[in-house]
Parts: sequence; C-alpha cells; structure tokens
Amino acid sequence: MSETDKRFMALALSLGRRGQGVCWPNPSVGCVIVRDGRIVGRGWTQAGGRPHAETEALTQAGQFARGATAYVSLEPCAHFGKTPPCAQALIDAGVDRVVCAIEDSDPRVAGQGFAMLQDAGVEVTTGVLMEQASRDLSGFFLKTEQGRPFVTLKLASSFDGRIATGTGHSKWITGPKARRAVHVMRARHDAVMVGAGTARADDPSLTVRDLGIDSQPVRVVVSRHLDLPLLGQLARTAAEIPLWLCHGPHPDAEKARTWEGLGARLIPCALDDHQIDAADLLKQLGQAGLTRVFCEGGSALSASLLAEDLVDELVVFSAGLAIGAEGLPAIGSLGLDTLDGAPRFDLIEAPVIGGDVMHRWGRAGSA
Repeated sequence: MSETDKRFMALALSLGRRGQGVCWPNPSVGCVIVRDGRIVGRGWTQAGGRPHAETEALTQAGQFARGATAYVSLEPCAHFGKTPPCAQALIDAGVDRVVCAIEDSDPRVAGQGFAMLQDAGVEVTTGVLMEQASRDLSGFFLKTEQGRPFVTLKLASSFDGRIATGTGHSKWITGPKARRAVHVMRARHDAVMVGAGTARADDPSLTVRDLGIDSQPVRVVVSRHLDLPLLGQLARTAAEIPLWLCHGPHPDAEKARTWEGLGARLIPCALDDHQIDAADLLKQLGQAGLTRVFCEGGSALSASLLAEDLVDELVVFSAGLAIGAEGLPAIGSLGLDTLDGAPRFDLIEAPVIGGDVMHRWGRAGSA
C-alpha cells in the first residue's frame, strides 16, 4: 500500500470516529473523495445512521467525483435498506477507484460491495490500515458476529482500589479533568450503563455535559427488581433522555407500569444464580441495536462482566488518595482461588490527567 493511500485512509478513519455514539445501530464510517491529489469530498455516518458516509462525501464532491478515488473505512454496503446501496452510489458517481480498510462482516454485504464495484469496472484496493479500522469498528463487528456490543468498563478509584468510603461517600474521588475526560468517553459510546446500587447511591444523571453536543447516549440501568428511586434524576428525565431498565423476567407489575409511564423502556433479561445474567444482558442490548456500551459500575456489575469475559476495554482512573479496607472495592467478588483464572488485560496507555492517572487496558493478546 502506498503512503498516499495510508494518509487519506487515516483521514477517513478519523472522520468515521466522529459518528461514534450517535449512529447506532449502523457502523460509524468515514469517506474521503480524492481527485488529482486534492480532497473534493468528505463525509461520515450521520446521527441515526443516515445518510451514510459515502453519500455525504459524494454529495460534497458533486461532479468532481467522476474519475476520483474514494477512501472508505468499511466496505460499501451492497443491499437495499432504507437507502440504496453505497456501492451503487459510488458506481453512479463515476469513481475510478475505491480504497477500503476492511470488509464488512454483515452477511448482507460481506464482500458483495467489493464485487459490485469490480463488476462495474471500478478498481478496488482493500486492507489499508485494517488493524485501526478493526479497532474503530469493533462494536459493530461484535454486534454482527456475536450479537453483543463492545463494552468499555470504567472505574474511578483511590490508589488502593476503593470507589467509596465505608459509609458510601464517593464524591469526588477523581479531579475535574478526569471527570471531563469521562464525559468525552460517554459521548463516544451508544449507551452509559450502571447497576441499580450505583443508581440508588449516587442518583446520577448519566448524561454528557459541558461538551456542547446535541444528542445523549442511552442511559441503561441494570435492576433485577426495578427498585430504583422514583424521585431521582433518572426518573425525572426519562421522558426526555432515553432510559432503558434491564430487569429480571418477572418484575413487579406496578413498578413496571410506573417506569413505562415515566417514559423508560423495559428490557427483560435472564437470571444466573438470582442475578441478571451478564451475557444475556448484552445480548438484549445488542438486539436493541447498541454497538458500544460504557459501563460505570458498580462493583457487582463490574465483577459479573469481568467474570463472563465480556469486558473489551478497561479504563481505570486512579486518584492520589487512600480509603482503606473498609471502603467499597471497585470490583466485587470474582470467586478466584488462584491467579490462573483472573481476567487479564494488556496496557494500552497510562497518561496523567490533571492530578489523576488513567490506565487504559485492552483484552490480553488483542493488540
């Protein structure tokens, strides 16, 4: 692959990241149209999943798309959905060449977009910056291939691994810069998820604030019995900002009607040892269209996700204070007897953010 191809694909990938968190259930794709070495069109998947990146870029390029090269971070779609195939749009626009980072694993596409282009005489080059594209689109691929979203588990703790004192006091362990970084992360995910204990103890809004964005991620609360405060922030805002409550198979009927009346969406999940089954929880969220979920605890939910090997990325903000053994641990019981069964991750980065340190970890061996 040429340096020129890598340079323009890097731009397409960066454009694609702009759609993360707002275009689910569709993948967040970027596209750049280049003619005679000049960029004549740029686009990324818009909020709600449409228009697609190729459509946006082709509209901007207009007549200059004819004879140009299109750089696309994911194989152009080949099927008719709510819009015509992007592969056909590229053909109709008269592009000479399409450079793509990675093939779409959706069985409705899966190489058919490339075939459609080649049958029309368009030169196709694939695999440019494929590893980066695979990371950026991992949520979409997980939903397509395994039926579940990508999960980022975020923990904010003292350096001895506590998220609250023995009395439950937790505001604020980390500093304002770390908290702002968390809002940026929330904005790049389709949903923010917490357990019922966290919702009761902290009365969180789970929104993105002070970033000037127009849309909010879905708020997901995992509560087997729907025993959540009806006067809290989540209840007060359920009609304005999406709130999904994942509960057990036999919730209290009156509570269910009350929450539905407030505007929440109720999602029944299977149980495992009297607790919400983590695998089924993510299966239900995947079926609902989510591709990227940002989990902010608490300790029991974090432990269940880790125990079932369902955490794809771990982000830990460590603050410069100690709380002690009486404090609430960041992760609940995992039932380990030896280290052989402990969940392991590979360190990706460890920047200092304000007065705190952020450790970002990926699945062991995935790099």
